[in-house]
Amino acid sequence: IIISSPLSSGNRFFLTAYGALYISDVQKEDALSTYRCITKHKYSGETRQSNGARLSVLDPTETPPSVMDSFQSGEVQVGRSIELPCIASGYPNPTIRWLKDGRPLPADSRWTRRLTGLTISDLRLEDSGNYICEVTNSFGSKEVTGRLNVIEPLRVTLSPKNLKTGISSTVILSCAVQGSPQFTVSWFRNTEPIVPDQHFSIQGAHNETLFITAAQKRHSGAYQCFATRKGQTAQDFSIILLEDGTPRIVSSFSERVVAPGEPFSLMCAAKGAPPPTITWTLDDEPVARDSAHRASQYTLSDGSTVSHVNVSNPQIRDGGVYRCAARNSAGSAEYQARINVRGPPSIRAMRNITAVAGRNTFINCRVIGYPYYSIKWFKDGTTPLPDNHRQVVYENGTLKLSDVQKGTDEGAYLCSVLIQPQLSISQTVYVTVKVPPLIQPFDFPPTSIGKLMYIACVVSSGDMPIRITWRKDGQEIVSGTSGVTIETKEFMSSLQISKVSLQHNGNYTCIASNDAATVSSERQLIVTVPPGFRVQPNNQDGIYGKSEVLNCSVEGYPPPKVVWKHAKGIGNPQQYHPVPLTGRIQILSNGSLLIRHVLEEDRGYYLCQASNGVGSDISKSMMLTVKIPAMITSHPNTTMAIKGQNKELNCTARGEYPIIIRWERGDTVIDPDRNPRYSITTNPNEKSDEVISTLKLKPAERGDSVFFSCHAINSYGEGRGLIQLTVQEPPDPPELEVREVKDRSMNLRWTQRFDGNSIITSYDIEYKNKSDPWELKHATRKISPTNNQANIVELHPASVYSIRMYSYNKIGRSQASKELTISTEEAPPDGPPMDVILQPMTSQSIRVTWKAPKKELQNGVIRGYQIGYRENGPGSNGQYSIVEMKATGDSEVYTLDNLKKFAQYGVVVQAFNRAGTGPSSSEINATTLEDVPSQPPQNIRAITVTSDEAVITWSEPPRMTLNGVLKGYRVVFWSLYPDGEWGEMQNITTTREQVELKGLEKFTNYSIQVLAYTQAGDGVKKKNDPGPPAGIKAVPSSATSVVVSWLPPIKPNGIIRKYTIYCSSPGSGQPAPSEYEANPELLIYRITHLTRGKQYLIWAAAVTTAGRGNISEKVTVEPAGKAPAKILSFGGTVTTPWMKEVRLPCSSVGEPTPTIKWTKDSEDTTIPVTQDGHRNILSNGTLVLRSVKAEDSGYYTCTATNTLGFDTIIVNLLVQVPPDQPRLTVSTTSTSSITLAWIPGDNGGSSIRGFVLQYSVDNTEEWKDVFISSSERSFKLDNLRCGTWYKVKLAAKNSVGAGRISEIIEAKTHGREPQFNKDQPLFTHINSTHARLNLQGWTSGGCPITAVLLEFRPKGTWAWQSVRTNTSADIFLAELREATWYELKMKACNSAGCGNQSSQFATLDYDGSTIPPIKSARGEGDDVKKLFSIGCPVILVTLGMALLFIIRKKRKEKRLKRLRDAKSLAEMLISKNNRSFDTPVKGPPQGPRLHIDIPRVQLLIEDKEGIKQIGEDKATIPVTDTEFSQSVNPQSFCTGVSVHHPALIQNTGPLIDMSDIRPGTNPVSRKSVKSAHSTRNRYSSQWTLTKCQASTPARTLTSDWRTVGSQHGITVTESDSYSASLSQDTDKGRNSMVSTESASSTYEELARAYEHAKLEEHLQHAKFEITECFISDSSSDQMTTGTNDNADSMTSMSTPSEPGICRFTASPPKPQDYDRGKNVAVPIPHRANKSEYCNLPLYMKTDPFFRKQAELHDPCPVVPPREASIRSLAARAYHTQGRHMTLDPSKQQALTLSHGGLSSLTSTATLPQRTLTMPSTSSTSLAPSGAVAAGAGASTSSTGGIGPTPGSSKVGGSRDSLLESSSSGLGRLQKQNAGAYSKSYTLV
Repeated sequence: IIISSPLSSGNRFFLTAYGALYISDVQKEDALSTYRCITKHKYSGETRQSNGARLSVLDPTETPPSVMDSFQSGEVQVGRSIELPCIASGYPNPTIRWLKDGRPLPADSRWTRRLTGLTISDLRLEDSGNYICEVTNSFGSKEVTGRLNVIEPLRVTLSPKNLKTGISSTVILSCAVQGSPQFTVSWFRNTEPIVPDQHFSIQGAHNETLFITAAQKRHSGAYQCFATRKGQTAQDFSIILLEDGTPRIVSSFSERVVAPGEPFSLMCAAKGAPPPTITWTLDDEPVARDSAHRASQYTLSDGSTVSHVNVSNPQIRDGGVYRCAARNSAGSAEYQARINVRGPPSIRAMRNITAVAGRNTFINCRVIGYPYYSIKWFKDGTTPLPDNHRQVVYENGTLKLSDVQKGTDEGAYLCSVLIQPQLSISQTVYVTVKVPPLIQPFDFPPTSIGKLMYIACVVSSGDMPIRITWRKDGQEIVSGTSGVTIETKEFMSSLQISKVSLQHNGNYTCIASNDAATVSSERQLIVTVPPGFRVQPNNQDGIYGKSEVLNCSVEGYPPPKVVWKHAKGIGNPQQYHPVPLTGRIQILSNGSLLIRHVLEEDRGYYLCQASNGVGSDISKSMMLTVKIPAMITSHPNTTMAIKGQNKELNCTARGEYPIIIRWERGDTVIDPDRNPRYSITTNPNEKSDEVISTLKLKPAERGDSVFFSCHAINSYGEGRGLIQLTVQEPPDPPELEVREVKDRSMNLRWTQRFDGNSIITSYDIEYKNKSDPWELKHATRKISPTNNQANIVELHPASVYSIRMYSYNKIGRSQASKELTISTEEAPPDGPPMDVILQPMTSQSIRVTWKAPKKELQNGVIRGYQIGYRENGPGSNGQYSIVEMKATGDSEVYTLDNLKKFAQYGVVVQAFNRAGTGPSSSEINATTLEDVPSQPPQNIRAITVTSDEAVITWSEPPRMTLNGVLKGYRVVFWSLYPDGEWGEMQNITTTREQVELKGLEKFTNYSIQVLAYTQAGDGVKKKNDPGPPAGIKAVPSSATSVVVSWLPPIKPNGIIRKYTIYCSSPGSGQPAPSEYEANPELLIYRITHLTRGKQYLIWAAAVTTAGRGNISEKVTVEPAGKAPAKILSFGGTVTTPWMKEVRLPCSSVGEPTPTIKWTKDSEDTTIPVTQDGHRNILSNGTLVLRSVKAEDSGYYTCTATNTLGFDTIIVNLLVQVPPDQPRLTVSTTSTSSITLAWIPGDNGGSSIRGFVLQYSVDNTEEWKDVFISSSERSFKLDNLRCGTWYKVKLAAKNSVGAGRISEIIEAKTHGREPQFNKDQPLFTHINSTHARLNLQGWTSGGCPITAVLLEFRPKGTWAWQSVRTNTSADIFLAELREATWYELKMKACNSAGCGNQSSQFATLDYDGSTIPPIKSARGEGDDVKKLFSIGCPVILVTLGMALLFIIRKKRKEKRLKRLRDAKSLAEMLISKNNRSFDTPVKGPPQGPRLHIDIPRVQLLIEDKEGIKQIGEDKATIPVTDTEFSQSVNPQSFCTGVSVHHPALIQNTGPLIDMSDIRPGTNPVSRKSVKSAHSTRNRYSSQWTLTKCQASTPARTLTSDWRTVGSQHGITVTESDSYSASLSQDTDKGRNSMVSTESASSTYEELARAYEHAKLEEHLQHAKFEITECFISDSSSDQMTTGTNDNADSMTSMSTPSEPGICRFTASPPKPQDYDRGKNVAVPIPHRANKSEYCNLPLYMKTDPFFRKQAELHDPCPVVPPREASIRSLAARAYHTQGRHMTLDPSKQQALTLSHGGLSSLTSTATLPQRTLTMPSTSSTSLAPSGAVAAGAGASTSSTGGIGPTPGSSKVGGSRDSLLESSSSGLGRLQKQNAGAYSKSYTLV
């Protein structure tokens, strides 16, 4: 509280603690001030101001003292301060004296005496007492007395603070209250009041103790204790956590063995609530406590109890079962383990055991000593235990009896310990079973006072004797006390209460016990008492505004509930309504109703009603009458009057009559008779019980601004109404003064005197030029009344002004103040610069132009300008950056630089002169130009969705780094291949923050970059500095210059903006090197102005937007006048796709100018590069190669030469071409799938990116594409049609493009067309009109039948009736004619085709008899019809055959002509290359057979003897020695056989093809399927295997041979020669077909075959001789005269009868030249040493035996990855085949085969390939390769069976025998240095 006007009279003004203003020693001038009270809210800061008050000061008169403000009583807490008011008045001024408890106040600094009263600080308890204030002057005295009570604040302490205990325990909470007495305590749990029940009870004089008995888990929570006294509250809380407190062992010891004297310690830790106690036993005896046995126990902070037993010197007796038992009030837990002390075993004496029925019992065999063999238990001495499921014997010898039963488990138990193999010791223990008592359930019925009560507690089972006792609330009941009688018999006890009363309420427990156990059962007895009145309510009077208690007290059990109801009015009560219980009305604990501050509406009848659910409710009514004391009900608190006008003050009073009203002015009673300006009138209000009194003032004066009061008095009290009258008038004029004058403004200050008792509402200030009249004034109006000063602005500098002022209130305006005159000073410019224009120049600069301010606003000479600029974007601080410049004229220009990119800037310009700075121009905004983003997108993530699809996500770069409007994102990605090659770089533009990359290559790594772009371009990919340049050269070019060249960085990490070249001279003393900037495209720079003969260090660095990268290596150079030739370009490897133009730079410098020469390395020589249309050398030395091809790859050398020297670089050019065609084969087929395998060809120098597989149904050209990952080598085509032929082809792709498509292969899914089983009956039932067909006779052929079409008609009719069905069940033919013959045709179809079946049937006659066959009864007309119907088709067929014969004859003539041309060409080519070597061969040629199929023409090369024909089902053919006797060269002969075999890759030469071969089928047999020809020819592939070896009487030849490659040490080829034969669309013929592209003509095919063969190294010396030609039609049986489906086409073909097949022979080179026989055919199986292991076939290396050997040591050279993948594919291919059989030639025994098969073989493995087997006889000269036999699908001997010869060797199917059988043969092969000729090639 502050005082609104200054107080100048010293310390005469005092403020009391209650806000009163006390003025002592009043002076006359005190009447001149206006007094206001201003309050300020403590928290909100809001202020309020009272109206002004004036003080009337009269002349002093002698008066006795009076007390204006005093106290009665108070209660204050210890430590606070209090002021006891005692404000007195009187004249002369009275003196004040204070007394405490009748004695003067002692001297104490805490007590301060003031004019306003006594202030006591830091109160203490002893300050309580009665205080007296005596006021005395010479005319009398006055005293006031009050009581001060000093109390301590309430403090509550709840203990325990936090408690964790177990369920069912008892919890006691104690609430200690300190402080004031007479407090009340209340309890809460989880903010809810606690209601006493069977678990909760509140005890103590002040309810300070809370008991929780049998606590449950739900009782957990926060408990609060509240102490309350007269609005003062204190509380404390405790957290109670109830959990399952049953002890549990948390840590224990384990069984151990110790030696005597070896100390040991056992530890046992348990947890429980409350913390358990741990005890120890040894063999059920307490552990001894002595110096050798010590036990300890302690509790951890987490509540765990830990106990230790330490045995310092153990003896044998200290061994046994140690048990630790943890117990608390919630239960117990045990743990035991045996401690064995070494020594002679013995058994302690065992005590008999008493077990409790139904529980578990443990019996320890108390054996001591160790070791012992075993512990066994016997019952009754004979029965070994366990013998039932309830008995368990543990390893430590403890016997457990579960659920003990009295009759079964009682008896003697023998513990037998075996201490030696034949010696045991034993002890016997007797187990007695006791049955615990079982109490039948009982309950107390509801009862009330005075009734009888009888309860029986019956024990239904248990061993006698049984003791039964009763307890009430835990206390034992003594019979005969409190009216309770107990009668106990043998197994029952009864509780009798003769007259039930309230004291019998409680919990009763029946306890039954015997030797086995003690059990109890508890029930609660509740005695009810109906409600009754202790104090009845009576009629009462209540005084309005006072408190009143309506008495009503009731009793009963349960405690009755009291409800109060109220009926308004004083007549008869009509209807009671519940009394609303609010803070004003409450029901006390005894049932009485408390009404605080009685109101008039409280009058009426009240009903007190009580009920507790027992008996009838009770109620009693009473009437409350409200008496009204005299009170002022209406009066104005404050009112206003205008000075000089009349004023009326009204006051309304009410209350019990009579009422007296009195008016006072201040403290003086108004007497109208003495002061005629006042008049008083009092009148009753007839409409109400009120009295209205009016005081009139005639007129109001300034002195009437005081407090007036009206007083109403009656018998029940007195009321007063205080009215503050304020007389208002216009204010006095303010006193004006000038504080400060400036150039443009002046500061005025004023003081307002009297405000006219009305708040000043505003001020007016008027000013004008001194010379102007006041009519031309300027005014500042309505200035806030809170201001006492003001600034007048917008004045002109150096001008003279007159100023005056007015003040206003609600009454009016004051007079004008005194007029003032002032002069202003000079001012800064008044106007801003004009025409400000902003123009963005770059992304970081803006140009600002403007003009000077107007002349009339400059206010002096403009000295300069200040340019302020700020960024207006988000996140900017809004502050201007200031740049100052001097003025140069009327127009100015300034450029702001180093600004943020693409940011909006606001710019203002200010002019300044000598006086200061003028106003700024309006802010103009401009945005710097856009730039590329300076940071890449954030959080880039790649998520793989499928094998060829990925999702790339990222987040936007920081907004501040976009440097423009984000247009979108660019995703750049490329594939990374294992060889380090990059795929084609692709990019996708998007506006979203994610993109889906589809169509990716499977199982391929990708590199992905994401960049943001704006209008200015692409942003950075990653904020990384570039790496160093990959290379640098510096060469002198003249005496003062050098030329520097460099390579770009390997990792540019961005777009290279420029290169910085550094040049320094070590001895020059310059600290910093010179820097030169170079164009990023040139990679060359000339540094000039250097010093001759001085050495320089040169290095370079790349620069991107991210910054300058690492520097390159430093090179030294010295300028020279004569410089030797140097090449600035760099050598290295250049990789390019084919058909592109390649430039190989070779820039050179030197003096004189060097000459450039390019050469290319070719094997051991170098060839100069000649210029032609393909190659060109530019003037700068660059070699340009156009449309490069694979042969352009190689090492190119550029040499620069002058007279002083030369320099060279070598460039390795790698030309990448499309990959070679893969070798596609069929692995397996099923009814709905075809599994394909392939071997990729050469990758063309670039990693294979993937494969494109195309397939279509055979008779369509609708190809479907499948894209396959580059890592795959097989693929399964699913969801195919059953029994359908498919065409498949494959192509590989690399970075250059797609390669050649593989040969088209054909494969058929399993299944065929349906067929009808002839063993099944066609009809199952026929009658006269119906026939039931058996459709189940159709076999599906492996493919589901989709439809069955039936057609039938009566014989002799034309019209067919059709029935179509898709079911396989029987079908009925209905509505048939009786006794009629019918024709029936059936067709069943599936996806493989349709099968037909026809039949005839006859319906029965009407009597069920059959009818005879139809007899011919022809008439003349019938004969004509018959002849006509038969003759027409015959004539048509004859004409057709004639026409076909003519067409075929012409075609044969054309074929013969083409074949003659081919023959001539072949003879020419063969004679051209027919070179003989070694000794000419005499006799019939023994060369290999080469079988080549050409469309419609077959070329056959075979032995002169012809081809052996194999009979039925023969897979082997014996070849005798006589067939080779004509051979001149005894060391060599060749023979061959054609087989079909799975494909394997080879190191050189073509791939071997495999078709879908199944055992038991002939790949090229056509005889049995002539009717299934297709309209299109196909070419089946077969291999003719040729082996040349030393002449022996007989040999067994096999088709499974390999060529040992000499380059890489791996098996490379599969067979010797290739055969392609013509085949048709037959099921069996197509099993091995591989479609090829059709040749354009016969002679072209033959010429191409020969040219291909000629290129092969070992066929260049072959001798070809064409012997015979003949034409072979594809439909002719002459091609396949053999009838065996399994026979090979070569072995089953007879000499054709029709000439036209071209036959020629080819003699191979002799195998005596070891250099030419590097690739020799050796048998597959042989035992290799470590070095030879590398040359094993691939499938043999996958054998477990070889894998095991390989784990020890791998002698093989490192295999390139491509070859490694080939090996794995080969291994998989061979694993699908059977094992090979090998004949061991080292045994020199003949192997003959019986007709029944390979009877001499111990086991036979199958392999789908052909074998040529020759019986062998003893010979001293053995073949170096051995012999190999492989079982076919059905291995048989030849027709002429040859029995086994004596001593014939076994050929096992195991791989061990395979390895052992040929090792010696291989060794002899190596010794002879002779290899068999073997080579293969492919026709396309």
